[in-house]
Amino acid sequence: MENKFVSIVVYLHNEEENIVPFMDTVIPCISRLFSKYEVICVDDASSDGTVENIRQYAYDKKLDGIVSVIHMGFYQGIEPSMNAGRDIAIGDLVYEFDHIVVDYDSTLIEGIYNEMVKGFDIVAASNKKSGRLSSKLFYGLFNKYSNSFAQIGPETFRIVSRRAINRIKTIGTHIPYRKAVYANCGLNMNTIHYDPVANSTGNKSKASFSERGELALDSFIYFTNIMEKISAFLSGGFLLATLFCLIYSIVDHFTGENIASGWPSLMSFMSIGFFGVFALLTIIMKYLAVMLNLIFRQQRYMVADIEKIVGK
Repeated sequence: MENKFVSIVVYLHNEEENIVPFMDTVIPCISRLFSKYEVICVDDASSDGTVENIRQYAYDKKLDGIVSVIHMGFYQGIEPSMNAGRDIAIGDLVYEFDHIVVDYDSTLIEGIYNEMVKGFDIVAASNKKSGRLSSKLFYGLFNKYSNSFAQIGPETFRIVSRRAINRIKTIGTHIPYRKAVYANCGLNMNTIHYDPVANSTGNKSKASFSERGELALDSFIYFTNIMEKISAFLSGGFLLATLFCLIYSIVDHFTGENIASGWPSLMSFMSIGFFGVFALLTIIMKYLAVMLNLIFRQQRYMVADIEKIVGK
């Protein structure tokens, strides 16, 4: 048994059917591996019996660890909710469970810890068969255009060292996308890919399409230069069009053919105008990239209250 205090941060939104099987898998493994632990359940405005099932489970099992429930003020999504849970976690190590459907063998929980002690500060577990086509496209573009030290991908859960948590808190209090911030913190990361257990339904995000799209757009703006590249590419395209129209106008003037009279000057004027717009947009986006550093200093979640169910 490791003489470490471990925090387990769990995201919950209407998970009354899955929370007990999840606890039955995770708690025995953690209690065998570590001497002390706490479970922080982040209730993101659940409308079913999720929280009641947690209370009943904690009392029936007479857990030795601390069990707390963070009640978010309203539905805020996975990233702000998990930030709230991580911020009150006091463990030397923190397990982050973004999904609670168990599609892996319980030995994987110990496996990512064993991988961490080899010299990693962040170790994630990823289902080999997970990921929508849209997710693969997002991760492909993100990894290509970001300046991250490590690549990111779909993850089921992860373990994070206290050093990594302290490091990302120096980056800012508002963490818009944890995976991207972890990849940019400069510490060693690794991912263990696992085959899902038989008859598993797998983990699917409950976030709406618009919520996932907004997170993807924010991530591109915060952590990549893809928007600047698009703007610069369009500026270059209109610059080439301007040069083409200018050359065409000169040739037309000296040859005297007068093909499509007035067209070269009109197109030259429009190309110059569009070039100016996108050039200015490129400058603005560079300026906004600097201003985003200030936004990182703002907290963006609202907690209604924290309920301690079990504490020993």
